[in-house]
Amino acid sequence: MSVRMNVVLISTYELGHQPFGLASPAAWLRARGFAVKCLDLSREPLGPETIREADLVGFYVPMHTATRLAVQLIAPIRELNPHVYLCFYGLYAPVNEDYLRALGVETIVGGEFEERLAFLADHLTRRKDAQASGGGIVAGNLAGQTVISLDRLKFIVPDRSGLPPLHKYAHLVMPDGGRRIAGYTETSRGCKHLCRHCPVVPVYDGVFRVVPREIVLQDIRQQVEAGAEHITFGDPDFFNGPAHALSIVEGLHREFPEVTYDATIKIEHLLHSPMEHLERLRDTGCLFVTSAVESLDDAVLVRLDKGHTRAEFLVVVERLRSIGLLLQPTFVPFTPWTTLDGFRELLEVLATENLIENVAPIQLGIRLLLPAGSRLLDLSEVRELVDSFEPGALAYPWRHSDPGMDALAVHVQKLAAEGAKLRRSRSETFALIWQAAGLRFGSEALAAPAPPTPIPHFSEPWYCCAEPTEDQLACISETEAEPTAVTESEAEADVLS
Repeated sequence: MSVRMNVVLISTYELGHQPFGLASPAAWLRARGFAVKCLDLSREPLGPETIREADLVGFYVPMHTATRLAVQLIAPIRELNPHVYLCFYGLYAPVNEDYLRALGVETIVGGEFEERLAFLADHLTRRKDAQASGGGIVAGNLAGQTVISLDRLKFIVPDRSGLPPLHKYAHLVMPDGGRRIAGYTETSRGCKHLCRHCPVVPVYDGVFRVVPREIVLQDIRQQVEAGAEHITFGDPDFFNGPAHALSIVEGLHREFPEVTYDATIKIEHLLHSPMEHLERLRDTGCLFVTSAVESLDDAVLVRLDKGHTRAEFLVVVERLRSIGLLLQPTFVPFTPWTTLDGFRELLEVLATENLIENVAPIQLGIRLLLPAGSRLLDLSEVRELVDSFEPGALAYPWRHSDPGMDALAVHVQKLAAEGAKLRRSRSETFALIWQAAGLRFGSEALAAPAPPTPIPHFSEPWYCCAEPTEDQLACISETEAEPTAVTESEAEADVLS
C-alpha cells in the first residue's frame, strides 16, 4: 500500500474570487486518492500544523501580486517543514524560473497545470514508497523540472470543498446599494492574441484551450447551490471562442434566469462581432463587459499591440450603449510614453463619454509593469529605457523622462486609495484626480457633462497585474496571523500594472 501523500495548494490572491486555480487541481488530485488541503490566504490563516503535515506544497501564481505574496512564504514554510516539496504553478511561475529556483522551488509548471500536478504527486508518492521500503531511485518524474504544458486536458468539475464560502469573497455592488454573492469560473484558458504587455502571452503564445461546456455548467451549478447570484467568467478573452462562450451563457440563463454574469472581451471583438452576439450577452444576463483598453494614445496602442485604435474604442462605447450593455474599460494610463496632455485627454474623454462611473479610480493610476518574459522587451526602445531586472520586484524598473509624471502617478494612486477608505463615490474621486492633473471643471469641452449613473461593480477592483500593498505583505508573512479579506481601499493602494 502506498504511503499517504498530503498535498497543500495555496492561493495568496485571485482578484477577490474563490480560487479556480485551487479548486480545479484539487479535483484531479483527490480523484487519484491524495489528501488535499486548499488554503486561500486572502481569506484564512496559513495554519502551521497543515504545513508540518504536508509532503507537497503547490503555490498558485496566476498574476504578479500573487507571486510577490507567495515568495514571502517560502522561508516560513521551510522553517515549519524543512523537507516539504515546493512547486509553483500558473502564469507567473515559468517566467520567474531563475528567481524561484534560487529560493528553493523544485518544480515549476505553467499553462495547463492540473495533469502535471497530478503526475508530480504520483511521482513523489512512488519516491516516498521507495524510501519507506528502502528501495532505490524512482525514474520518470517532474521533480526539478520547469514545464509549460499546452496539452488538451480532459477537464473534470472543480472541487471547491474546503475553500472559504462564497459570501467571504468580493460581492457585486448594485446601483441601489444591494449586494450579490459572486462566483467565478473559466470557460477557456490562454489567448489567441499576442498583446505585448500581457502575462498570458509568454506562456500560451497565441494558444487557447476550452473547458467543455458541461464541465463549466456543472461548476456554475455547484456555486449557485452555494449561494452564488452572479458569475464572473475569468477567461482572458471570453470571445476567443464566441460560439463556445455563447452556448454556455445561454445554458446558464436557461437554467438560472435570475443569475447574472460578467465577462472580459477585447475591444476588437466588441467592434467586429455581430450585433446579435452582443445582444445575446445582454439578453442572457450579462451585467457588464470588462475590456482592457489600456490607452487612448494610438502610438502607445501600437507599441502594446492591442489591436484597436482610439477611434475604434469610441465606436465600441457607442455600440454597446446603443443596446444597453455596460462597458467597464480598464487602463494603463502611465507608460514611458505618457504625456501630461495625454493623461488629461484620457480624463476628458471619460467625462465627455459619461464613463466616469464605469472606471474604478485606481485604473487612472496604474503604471506599466514589465515582468520577465514581456513581449514589450522585443522593442529596442523599451530595452533601452529599463533598468536591470529586479528579481525581488519581479519586474524591470523604469522611470519616466519627466519625473513629474511619476509623481503624478503616485499622487493619483494615493487619491484612489483615500477615496476608497473614505467611501467617496467614483465621481468624487475622479474630480480630485481631475484637479490633480491641473484641469478645471466647466471648460468648454465639459460645459454640460451627463450626470454620472452608478453601475454594478465589485467590492474589490479587478486588475491582474498589481503590486501587493504593505498590509497584504505584512499579513501574508505572519504564519500565525488571521488574514482579513482585502478591502477595496487596500487593493487600490500602490498599484502597478
